[in-house]
Amino acid sequence: MSQLEIVMYVGFILSAYSVIGNDVIQTLGTFLSSNEHRKWWVLWIFAASLLTIVLLYGWYVNGGDPTYGRLIGDPPLHSLDNPKYANPIDKEGFGWAYLLPPIVLLIITRFGIPVSTSFLILTFFHPKGLYDMVVKSMSGYLVAFGAAIVVYLFIAKKFEKRFIENPPSAKQKRVWTVLQWFSTGFLWSQWLIQDFANIYVYLPREVSPTTMAFTLVVFLVLLGYIFYSKGGAIQSIVKAKSNTMDLRSATIIDFCFAIILLFFKELNNVPMSTTWVFLGLLAGREIAVKYFAYGNVPNNTLKDLGKDLGKVFFGLAISIGLVFLISFLTGVPMSF
Repeated sequence: MSQLEIVMYVGFILSAYSVIGNDVIQTLGTFLSSNEHRKWWVLWIFAASLLTIVLLYGWYVNGGDPTYGRLIGDPPLHSLDNPKYANPIDKEGFGWAYLLPPIVLLIITRFGIPVSTSFLILTFFHPKGLYDMVVKSMSGYLVAFGAAIVVYLFIAKKFEKRFIENPPSAKQKRVWTVLQWFSTGFLWSQWLIQDFANIYVYLPREVSPTTMAFTLVVFLVLLGYIFYSKGGAIQSIVKAKSNTMDLRSATIIDFCFAIILLFFKELNNVPMSTTWVFLGLLAGREIAVKYFAYGNVPNNTLKDLGKDLGKVFFGLAISIGLVFLISFLTGVPMSF
């Protein structure tokens, strides 16, 4: 195995670990919170089964590309250009310096900062694609924020307030458990389709069967660790929001998030930050629940939401800074 191939596989493993540790809470955070009473391995089997199906299906129907066209430069569906991400082994300057993005992401994740993995990792392989990613991601934040305001305008007082003040009965738990596991499965599949690109960017665009089997094992082991550790540091962001541990509230959040991701997946194949979409949804929901159900939005709530947004902009700044650092280390000029 050549040095470049070693870098590719090490980059994949580091990227998989950092992306799953940082991003998986967007999709499974509410699921973990509302199912804390269940054995971790039961939840893992559910998520692992769906991951295996989505990954292998995408790899098979797309001729060896498990990223659903996010990296190969297919013609845009409706708007923006879909950039082409070159094979790492063919990329000028590709080497050990390209391991910095997932390492930095791993460190940031330890502090519970929900940075965008799309910006932090994909930017290094195609800096000029950053603008389109930022535009799509900002659009995702605004759409999610607005959608949450509209949805919770109708359900905050009638449902969410009731959820907060009245625990579900045994019968309600059975019904909502089925609904939540369905909505989580829907959301998990949409997130995987979006974020596989952030991990497989380190490997050839056509993944061999042997490599696919290896990557699947890596995913399943890392996912098991996330469930065993109950989400890690970033799970605190989910728990800090109103009533996210309630089975019924978690179901509504997951379903709204999944619909928004499906919309942007169909819009075009440009990679985007699902982190921004997730935080936009939580922000809109938090404001709507506090205002429509209780009549005011406390300053502490606004400060908390501002901190969440500040963290993702911090991640964007780190991404741009690392691009210039890698350009300096490799001697390869990078332009946006």
